[in-house]
Amino acid sequence: MSIKKRPMSADGKTVERRRSHRFPVAVPLEVSWRAKDGAAVKSDAVARQVNANGGFLKMSSYPDLGARVTLANFLSAQTAEARVLAGPPTREGVSNGIIVELIEPNDTFWGVNLQSEKTASELHKLEKAMQSEGIDFRLLKEYRDAVEFIRSSATTVQQLRECHLRGSNDTELLALLATERIRRTINSCLTLMTDLDSGRVKIESKEVDELYQALEQLTSRLRRDCQKTGDRLLNGSRKRGSVAAVPVARSSR
Repeated sequence: MSIKKRPMSADGKTVERRRSHRFPVAVPLEVSWRAKDGAAVKSDAVARQVNANGGFLKMSSYPDLGARVTLANFLSAQTAEARVLAGPPTREGVSNGIIVELIEPNDTFWGVNLQSEKTASELHKLEKAMQSEGIDFRLLKEYRDAVEFIRSSATTVQQLRECHLRGSNDTELLALLATERIRRTINSCLTLMTDLDSGRVKIESKEVDELYQALEQLTSRLRRDCQKTGDRLLNGSRKRGSVAAVPVARSSR
């Protein structure tokens, strides 16, 4: 069978024939179809590049070109009908999988992976538009951090779902979540100190009181937990020249 090459433009570049951009995902699927002799065939696959119209599925066995297949999303239990558009023997650049087109375009079949990638892409476009309009750099940074948080949170949710689906231990993933939360807290504290220095924070406010109380509780808890581990963390901070936070009494109103 001859390999069908994609059309080329006048400058030698490959012409993109997709109706919309594909987004990177990792969605476990079961693909089922009928072989030429009528026998039922099933194979596990992982969707890697998708959009509402279809996408690329990584799998080890391939249905015939043009075959109709049923896709079952392991995470959501949704199913969808599709047809095979290309595979390793039929299109240059396609290997270790097949390209399918959904019979009915479906924006939700691929789950939160696709939704989060599309949202992040739209937010990135909005950021570019804000830059072109001369929006303050500090606001852009806040925006960029929020977008990254949305994207990483959606990815983590997907990973947790996959863990639960496989019956795997999610302890390590939850620990990574806690570590990321610590990193965000550190960055927020540094940003807040800049706000204090610039006078943008009203000290006599309910929000500052609540923050102060929360930091006191956190400091007390960290000191107690560090002492349980032989004070290693606090000693390490002192050696690096850091100063442990010491609560300062606030005058009552």
